Amino acid sequence: MEFIKDIAALEALYGKPGAPALRKVAHRLTPLYRKWIMASRLCVLSTVGPEGVDGSPRGDDGPVVLELDAGTLAMPDWRGNNRLDSLRNIVRDPHVSLMFMVPGSNNVVRLNGMARLTTDEGLRARFEKNGKLPATVIVIEIAEIYTQCARALMRARTWSSDDETADLPTVGEILAEASEGDEGGARYDQEWGARAAKTMW
Repeated sequence: MEFIKDIAALEALYGKPGAPALRKVAHRLTPLYRKWIMASRLCVLSTVGPEGVDGSPRGDDGPVVLELDAGTLAMPDWRGNNRLDSLRNIVRDPHVSLMFMVPGSNNVVRLNGMARLTTDEGLRARFEKNGKLPATVIVIEIAEIYTQCARALMRARTWSSDDETADLPTVGEILAEASEGDEGGARYDQEWGARAAKTMW
Protein backbone atom coordinates (compact mmCIF):
# COMPACT_ATOMS: atom_id res chain seq x y z
CA MET A 1 0.00 0.00 0.00
CA GLU A 2 1.36 3.39 -0.99
CA PHE A 3 0.71 6.56 0.98
CA ILE A 4 0.59 10.18 -0.10
CA LYS A 5 3.67 11.98 1.19
CA ASP A 6 3.47 15.52 -0.13
CA ILE A 7 0.90 18.24 -0.66
CA ALA A 8 1.43 18.49 -4.41
CA ALA A 9 0.57 14.81 -4.86
CA LEU A 10 -2.51 15.26 -2.71
CA GLU A 11 -3.76 18.32 -4.54
CA ALA A 12 -3.26 16.57 -7.89
CA LEU A 13 -6.00 14.11 -6.91
CA TYR A 14 -8.62 16.82 -6.34
CA GLY A 15 -9.94 19.86 -8.13
CA LYS A 16 -9.43 23.37 -6.85
CA PRO A 17 -11.97 24.61 -4.29
CA GLY A 18 -14.71 26.75 -5.77
CA ALA A 19 -14.97 30.43 -4.94
CA PRO A 20 -17.85 29.93 -2.45
CA ALA A 21 -15.74 27.48 -0.41
CA LEU A 22 -13.14 30.19 0.10
CA ARG A 23 -15.33 33.29 0.31
CA LYS A 24 -17.60 31.89 3.06
CA VAL A 25 -14.82 32.23 5.64
CA ALA A 26 -15.27 34.94 8.29
CA HIS A 27 -12.86 35.92 11.03
CA ARG A 28 -15.42 37.30 13.48
CA LEU A 29 -19.07 36.63 14.19
CA THR A 30 -21.23 38.03 11.42
CA PRO A 31 -24.98 38.42 11.97
CA LEU A 32 -25.78 35.12 10.22
CA TYR A 33 -22.92 33.11 11.70
CA ARG A 34 -23.97 34.47 15.11
CA LYS A 35 -27.57 33.35 14.48
CA TRP A 36 -26.41 29.85 13.54
CA ILE A 37 -24.04 29.37 16.47
CA MET A 38 -26.57 30.70 18.99
CA ALA A 39 -29.08 28.14 17.66
CA SER A 40 -26.65 25.29 18.33
CA ARG A 41 -27.03 23.30 21.54
CA LEU A 42 -24.41 20.74 20.48
CA CYS A 43 -20.88 20.98 19.20
CA VAL A 44 -17.75 18.86 19.03
CA LEU A 45 -14.65 20.44 20.58
CA SER A 46 -11.36 19.22 19.09
CA THR A 47 -8.03 19.82 20.79
CA VAL A 48 -4.44 18.64 20.44
CA GLY A 49 -1.75 17.93 23.01
CA PRO A 50 1.45 15.94 23.57
CA GLU A 51 -0.46 12.66 23.87
CA GLY A 52 -2.41 13.26 20.65
CA VAL A 53 -5.78 14.67 19.67
CA ASP A 54 -9.12 14.71 21.43
CA GLY A 55 -12.68 15.24 20.24
CA SER A 56 -15.28 15.95 22.90
CA PRO A 57 -19.04 16.48 22.46
CA ARG A 58 -20.31 19.56 24.29
CA GLY A 59 -24.01 20.21 24.85
CA ASP A 60 -26.31 22.51 26.78
CA ASP A 61 -30.04 23.19 27.14
CA GLY A 62 -29.59 26.49 25.32
CA PRO A 63 -26.77 27.91 23.21
CA VAL A 64 -23.65 25.80 23.82
CA VAL A 65 -21.50 28.96 23.86
CA LEU A 66 -21.88 32.56 25.02
CA GLU A 67 -20.69 35.50 22.91
CA LEU A 68 -18.36 37.80 24.84
CA ASP A 69 -17.73 39.96 21.78
CA ALA A 70 -17.66 39.45 18.01
CA GLY A 71 -14.26 37.78 18.22
CA THR A 72 -14.62 35.83 21.46
CA LEU A 73 -16.84 33.00 22.72
CA ALA A 74 -17.11 31.36 26.13
CA MET A 75 -18.04 27.72 26.78
CA PRO A 76 -18.79 26.37 30.26
CA ASP A 77 -17.13 23.09 31.18
CA TRP A 78 -20.05 21.22 32.70
CA ARG A 79 -19.69 17.93 34.52
CA GLY A 80 -18.35 14.98 32.60
CA ASN A 81 -16.14 12.02 33.40
CA ASN A 82 -13.27 14.10 34.87
CA ARG A 83 -10.74 12.71 32.40
CA LEU A 84 -10.02 16.35 31.47
CA ASP A 85 -8.52 15.34 28.11
CA SER A 86 -9.66 18.49 26.29
CA LEU A 87 -8.78 20.79 29.18
CA ARG A 88 -5.29 19.33 29.61
CA ASN A 89 -4.71 19.85 25.90
CA ILE A 90 -5.89 23.47 25.99
CA VAL A 91 -3.55 24.29 28.87
CA ARG A 92 -0.60 22.98 26.83
CA ASP A 93 -1.69 23.86 23.28
CA PRO A 94 -4.42 26.49 22.78
CA HIS A 95 -5.40 25.46 19.23
CA VAL A 96 -9.04 24.34 19.09
CA SER A 97 -11.67 23.56 16.50
CA LEU A 98 -15.42 23.41 17.10
CA MET A 99 -18.15 21.96 14.89
CA PHE A 100 -21.59 23.40 15.69
CA MET A 101 -24.66 21.36 14.80
CA VAL A 102 -28.39 22.05 14.88
CA PRO A 103 -30.79 19.07 14.88
CA GLY A 104 -32.56 18.71 11.56
CA SER A 105 -29.99 20.66 9.54
CA ASN A 106 -27.36 18.89 7.47
CA ASN A 107 -25.12 21.95 7.58
CA VAL A 108 -22.35 22.31 10.15
CA VAL A 109 -20.55 25.50 11.14
CA ARG A 110 -16.84 25.10 11.85
CA LEU A 111 -14.87 27.49 14.06
CA ASN A 112 -11.10 27.42 14.51
CA GLY A 113 -9.31 29.46 17.13
CA MET A 114 -7.24 29.68 20.28
CA ALA A 115 -8.59 28.79 23.72
CA ARG A 116 -7.72 29.45 27.36
CA LEU A 117 -9.27 28.25 30.62
CA THR A 118 -10.45 30.56 33.37
CA THR A 119 -12.01 30.25 36.80
CA ASP A 120 -13.15 33.90 36.68
CA GLU A 121 -15.99 34.13 39.18
CA GLY A 122 -18.01 36.67 37.22
CA LEU A 123 -17.83 34.68 33.99
CA ARG A 124 -18.65 31.40 35.71
CA ALA A 125 -21.67 33.06 37.31
CA ARG A 126 -23.10 33.87 33.87
CA PHE A 127 -23.65 30.13 33.34
CA GLU A 128 -25.38 29.38 36.66
CA LYS A 129 -27.80 26.45 36.49
CA ASN A 130 -29.92 25.49 39.48
CA GLY A 131 -27.38 27.05 41.83
CA LYS A 132 -24.43 25.26 40.22
CA LEU A 133 -21.51 26.76 38.31
CA PRO A 134 -19.04 25.21 35.88
CA ALA A 135 -15.61 24.55 37.40
CA THR A 136 -13.97 26.38 34.52
CA VAL A 137 -14.92 28.29 31.38
CA ILE A 138 -13.19 27.89 28.02
CA VAL A 139 -12.62 31.28 26.40
CA ILE A 140 -12.16 30.99 22.63
CA GLU A 141 -10.59 33.65 20.41
CA ILE A 142 -12.01 33.20 16.91
CA ALA A 143 -9.56 32.78 14.03
CA GLU A 144 -12.03 31.69 11.35
CA ILE A 145 -15.61 30.54 10.92
CA TYR A 146 -17.09 28.77 7.92
CA THR A 147 -19.81 26.35 6.91
CA GLN A 148 -18.95 22.72 6.23
CA CYS A 149 -20.32 20.85 3.24
CA ALA A 150 -23.62 19.14 4.07
CA ARG A 151 -22.84 15.97 2.11
CA ALA A 152 -21.41 14.03 5.08
CA LEU A 153 -24.55 14.39 7.20
CA MET A 154 -26.71 13.76 4.15
CA ARG A 155 -24.86 10.54 3.33
CA ALA A 156 -25.09 9.39 6.94
CA ARG A 157 -28.77 10.39 7.26
CA THR A 158 -27.72 11.83 10.64
CA TRP A 159 -31.12 13.21 11.61
CA SER A 160 -33.18 10.38 10.13
CA SER A 161 -35.93 9.17 12.46
CA ASP A 162 -35.90 5.63 11.07
CA ASP A 163 -32.40 4.68 12.24
CA GLU A 164 -32.28 1.51 14.28
CA THR A 165 -30.35 1.67 17.56
CA ALA A 166 -31.74 -1.43 19.29
CA ASP A 167 -28.73 -3.56 18.33
CA LEU A 168 -26.12 -1.09 19.57
CA PRO A 169 -24.12 -2.15 22.63
CA THR A 170 -24.81 -0.17 25.79
CA VAL A 171 -22.14 1.80 27.64
CA GLY A 172 -22.39 -0.73 30.45
CA GLU A 173 -21.63 -3.55 28.03
CA ILE A 174 -18.70 -1.68 26.50
CA LEU A 175 -17.29 -0.86 29.95
CA ALA A 176 -17.63 -4.48 31.05
CA GLU A 177 -15.79 -5.64 27.93
CA ALA A 178 -12.98 -3.08 28.34
CA SER A 179 -12.52 -3.86 32.07
CA GLU A 180 -12.86 -7.61 31.62
CA GLY A 181 -15.95 -7.61 33.79
CA ASP A 182 -14.62 -5.46 36.64
CA GLU A 183 -16.84 -2.48 35.78
CA GLY A 184 -20.08 -1.80 33.93
CA GLY A 185 -22.71 -4.32 33.01
CA ALA A 186 -26.50 -4.22 33.28
CA ARG A 187 -26.48 -2.55 36.70
CA TYR A 188 -24.36 0.32 35.37
CA ASP A 189 -26.89 0.90 32.57
CA GLN A 190 -29.87 0.69 34.94
CA GLU A 191 -28.41 3.25 37.35
CA TRP A 192 -27.04 5.64 34.74
CA GLY A 193 -30.22 7.65 34.11
CA ALA A 194 -30.76 8.58 37.75
CA ARG A 195 -27.07 9.29 38.26
CA ALA A 196 -26.94 11.58 35.21
CA ALA A 197 -30.04 13.47 36.31
CA LYS A 198 -28.39 14.29 39.66
CA THR A 199 -25.07 15.36 38.11
CA MET A 200 -26.16 17.11 34.91
CA TRP A 201 -24.69 20.49 35.92
